[in-house]
Amino acid sequence: MSENYNVGDIIEGKVTGIKPFGAFVAIDDKHQGLVHISEVAHQYVKDINEFLKVGDVVKVKILTIDEDAGKISLSIRATEPKPETEVKRPSAPKSNTKNQSASKPGFNTLESKLKDWLKESNERQAQLNKRLKK
Repeated sequence: MSENYNVGDIIEGKVTGIKPFGAFVAIDDKHQGLVHISEVAHQYVKDINEFLKVGDVVKVKILTIDEDAGKISLSIRATEPKPETEVKRPSAPKSNTKNQSASKPGFNTLESKLKDWLKESNERQAQLNKRLKK
């Protein structure tokens, strides 16, 4: 097997079978390897069937070759450029006043909500106690 293929080689293969954990890819008439579900795409793959089907011709990179076990590990995602996704997180507005956000209309801080919840809870408890005393 090692005389034909080396770790790091990028070759074409044909998907011969799909399982929940990955896809089997024939790289020639005698050899096939497994593309683990984590090696299918750069994004999270929940259902491999959304990405591959039997008969698809795919470009794969050889990750490992275990000659004793006769197993070849393959990767599709290693043959594709990594997407340049920049995670943009909303930043809080900068201000000079420490608690300016609490003074915005329609905005209640957790502290003020907690006071309201405690007040409401105490009122309900008082009503229940009155009913029990009757």
